[in-house]
Amino acid sequence: MGPTAAPPPATGAWQEGDPPGRRRWAARTGPLPLEAGGELPAVRLAYETWGRRAADGSNAVLVLHALTGDSHVTGPAEPGHPTPGWWQGLIGPGRALDTDRWFVVAPNVLGGCQGSTGPSSRRPDGRRWGSAFPFLTTRDQVAAEAHLADLLGIDRWALVIGGSMGGMRALEWAVAHPLRTEALLLLACPAATSAEQIAWSAVQLHAIRSDRNWRGGDYHDAAPGEGPHRGLGLARRLAHVTYRSEAELAARFHRAAQGTEDPWRGGRYQVESYLDHHAAKLVRRFDAGSYVVLTEAMNSHDIGRGRGGTAAALRRVRARTLVAAIDSDRLYPPAQQHELAAGIPGADGVRVIESPYGHDGFLIEAGQVAALVRELAGE
Repeated sequence: MGPTAAPPPATGAWQEGDPPGRRRWAARTGPLPLEAGGELPAVRLAYETWGRRAADGSNAVLVLHALTGDSHVTGPAEPGHPTPGWWQGLIGPGRALDTDRWFVVAPNVLGGCQGSTGPSSRRPDGRRWGSAFPFLTTRDQVAAEAHLADLLGIDRWALVIGGSMGGMRALEWAVAHPLRTEALLLLACPAATSAEQIAWSAVQLHAIRSDRNWRGGDYHDAAPGEGPHRGLGLARRLAHVTYRSEAELAARFHRAAQGTEDPWRGGRYQVESYLDHHAAKLVRRFDAGSYVVLTEAMNSHDIGRGRGGTAAALRRVRARTLVAAIDSDRLYPPAQQHELAAGIPGADGVRVIESPYGHDGFLIEAGQVAALVRELAGE
């Protein structure tokens, strides 16, 4: 498993004067019922905040991360934060999410591995959850986030923003809690995960579960270095290819060898070295069990399930909505965002983010994302 920050024995919710970007924990006092049946007896969400909450909570913005993200949207790598913020430049004084105006909240998703309850967490009896961790859906994750909003005294989000997996949860917020979502920014996400997207995920899940160190998911107390790192690395390599575009990979690497290595004699091409690098980075900071749980939750995503279908569900949205697509995205192609914009009342078509980087453009093209945030914020 990757490094997982253990929460302190006792934690509290946000308080006025807390330093920005300081991770805190919020605990649910009762069990969380789950859509697939059963419950989680105890739930704790890690989260970070920036800015000051208005007395009535009306200036609160919810930022939701993608699959391997966490609550650390902005700020340096430091103890407890293995990597710098994943949307640097978006939050702060004078930025799109201006902390002189907005109170920004970013939770680590339920099932994650950076402080929130997940497979690496301990059950009430002290044992690790491991293979016993229950199946989660996007709706379960949003239910946990709604409880966090209650604890923070936020009745209605001024803006909910998310891309990819975070976009799935942002959409679920607007459908499940239409009166609590004033404005909505959906980036590179679908109304429902498609068969092809489930297929890509299935190969990644098989890679992890085929690792001999997976041990059915009960590996968290194994000796250092004996977790399913090889399987997680393979999953990341495959996923990363879907996150980028063919044109970008061709322009960056063509068919070049890595340094002095000879691909005809056991060496690597540059693009192979690139994938190896990203696999190694993820293995150092992420838990394979969380990767499985979160991937399965993404596969469960279907906004129309039990709501009369996609069209009926999207008509429930009351938020001012912008939907954005990445023009080179081959994982969540623009056709899926056009479906969202066509079905959400008042959505003003699809904004197209121009990027050579494929799906990852929603993270990389921060300037274009910032312009959309400013538009929604009325600046």
